[in-house]
Amino acid sequence: PSDVFCLQEFTSTCSGNTETSKVAGSLETKYKWAERGLTFTEKWNTDNTLGTEITVEDQLVKGLKLTFDSSFSPNTGKKGGKLKTAYKCDHINLGCDVNYDINGTAIHGAAVVGFEGWLAGYQTTFEAGRNKVTQSNFAVGYKTDEFQLHTNVNDGTEFGGSIYQKVNSKLETAVNLAWTAGNSNTRFGIAAKYQIDSDASFSAKVNNSSLIGLGYTQNIKPGVKLTLSALLDGKNINTGGHKLGVGLEFQA
Repeated sequence: PSDVFCLQEFTSTCSGNTETSKVAGSLETKYKWAERGLTFTEKWNTDNTLGTEITVEDQLVKGLKLTFDSSFSPNTGKKGGKLKTAYKCDHINLGCDVNYDINGTAIHGAAVVGFEGWLAGYQTTFEAGRNKVTQSNFAVGYKTDEFQLHTNVNDGTEFGGSIYQKVNSKLETAVNLAWTAGNSNTRFGIAAKYQIDSDASFSAKVNNSSLIGLGYTQNIKPGVKLTLSALLDGKNINTGGHKLGVGLEFQA
């Protein structure tokens, strides 16, 4: 029935690091009351941090989303809370979050406007305890179905740009570039993804530090996906230090 909370999603994750022998995992359950636009989410992870999130969407004003997100660690007594607001319509997306934790209160604001494929956005952070703006970022982009261009300036000192091109139905390519004012070291990377068939894809990327990333994804059957990945150090191929990864995703 639509007048009660119904379990909509149950998500669990698990990861292990063979070098440190550390295993991390999380559980998340999500309930929805569609008639009232309410979503209630409970979270837990292996650090024994408990989280609760309550979201109300499209109730006060169409396009307005309000979220209260809280966390608590019984082991340390650490607690935190976030109040998030977001509003979106055809050409505007606005957001304002108030974050409270042991470090104090921070206010995050963001705005994005779009028109005929062009996008412009601004993001800022104000830390109340320090009475100071700690982030001021600006970005401009252009997007079509087969091409994307993005440029950004962070705090007036970091600059970046990226280009994405869908060459055809199977091949996608991208390149990104970044540098910092007063530093001659330019960072760049290129990447490509090839769709072998409807169930398998291969991706590769390399950056100016000679780090080479490879990935292969295979849909084993509906709802089950296998991912194999590798990160190779091109400067030290024979000395080791490379990383391998395996992922298995279930969806029901």
